[in-house]
Amino acid sequence: MNKQVPTHFLWLLSLGFLCTVTFAGDTSSYEVVAYSEVQWAKLNPARGEQSPRASTLWGDRKGEVPTGFLAKFVDGFSSPPHIHNATYRAVVIHGLIHNDDPAAAKMWMPPGSFWTQPKGETHITAAKGPLNVALVEIDKGPYLVKPPEQAFDSGERPINMDPSNIVWVDLNGRHGRIPGVKVAYLWGSQEGDQTNGMFLKLPAGFEGTLHSKASFRAVVISGRLQYSDATKKQLDPGSYFGATAERKHPITALAESEVILYTRADGAYQVVDNTK
Repeated sequence: MNKQVPTHFLWLLSLGFLCTVTFAGDTSSYEVVAYSEVQWAKLNPARGEQSPRASTLWGDRKGEVPTGFLAKFVDGFSSPPHIHNATYRAVVIHGLIHNDDPAAAKMWMPPGSFWTQPKGETHITAAKGPLNVALVEIDKGPYLVKPPEQAFDSGERPINMDPSNIVWVDLNGRHGRIPGVKVAYLWGSQEGDQTNGMFLKLPAGFEGTLHSKASFRAVVISGRLQYSDATKKQLDPGSYFGATAERKHPITALAESEVILYTRADGAYQVVDNTK
């Protein structure tokens, strides 16, 4: 039997309209990984102990599939000039990270910053602070590090976006809104089944459900979340949950602070306030 979802929800579409749907139940496999559970390995084994650490959240860095992984840098880390064969997007979770042309002055990006690195462009990455962690995401691998002599112009241009430049919008519709829930559109489109990325901000104490109808990935950037299924896992910054198909994700933002998620989804997903 189909289950009717609550009507107090918002389609995450740039047009901002509301509608009511019926879900046929959860059909996907899904994952919930707390930051304390991630397994670290060398991001660039050729650099030995000087290599940053990495932990794959979804996909395969050595394959050709969309992939998201955490990268961890020690205090004072600075890479030599290099290029990548694949464009990546990234979000700072902990610490301060600099990513730019080798000759550029340091512009330290704090937690909540978003940047992109075009394939083929020579750059360096540096970090400072006792703990420096970023989410890195590619649409197609493998993710390789190559020397600057192999640089090329892909036609893409980088983005370095400080949190103060993030544009947050309410999700208003003809049935009202969920107070405190905001989004920031980063890339792609929510129309149809197109892949897109955004920040989702939930107020402290929010109790609700994220309804995804296709592939969906979410990483906690700030605040603390509880994934309220049978496991009731606490998800600190750097934690991840996702599904490969339709799924209802029960979540609670713990009361001490708001939560910011980075989400990657195929098409739109919905936010439901379970207290309404």
